[in-house]
Amino acid sequence: MSTGDLLGIQPTELKFPFELKKQSSCSLQLTNKTDKHVAFKVKTTNPKKYCVRPNAGVVLPGSTCDVTVTMQAQKEAPPDMQCKDKFLLQSVVAPDGSTTKDITPEMFNKEDGKVVEEFKLRVIYFPANPPSPVPEGSDEGSSPRAVVENGTQNSSLFDAVSRSLEEPKEKSSEAWSMISKLTEEKTAALQQNQKLRQELVWFVGITWNW
Repeated sequence: MSTGDLLGIQPTELKFPFELKKQSSCSLQLTNKTDKHVAFKVKTTNPKKYCVRPNAGVVLPGSTCDVTVTMQAQKEAPPDMQCKDKFLLQSVVAPDGSTTKDITPEMFNKEDGKVVEEFKLRVIYFPANPPSPVPEGSDEGSSPRAVVENGTQNSSLFDAVSRSLEEPKEKSSEAWSMISKLTEEKTAALQQNQKLRQELVWFVGITWNW
């Protein structure tokens, strides 16, 4: 909160979420730190760009007042999102019982030793839709499509295993019978191969002796 003797201001900067072709708003809360009526007035260096409601008013002793500042939709963003616009909030002690209708420009003239507090507020823009952070541990080389395809393959494999486990025992018995038959055929083939080798050695031996 600002250190003014009359009004406390929160926040001390006007921060607007910036998005092209869309208006945005932010709020100020003014707190009367005295036991007197305090009149205030808000000015800006770019009045065509901003709408301030209320732009003037009276804050009762010990009470607060909310001020909404609306920025009109912008067609282009400023360089580096830096805004040079500024606001000036003036405050002065008003007569007891004063209302907004009683405020006049002359009340904020610095003459005859009148104390007029002034507080400058700068404007800050920030992206309305900041980019989402990349989750840690993500593989940069893998595309979302590859991840989906791998997930589909894993799912298909899981489904196939599940179906095989759910098949009737008769089919499992048939599978074991087929495996046993193939094993027997393999053993017989190995034996036949070994027999042929022996006959070949015997034939070569006879030929050599001859």
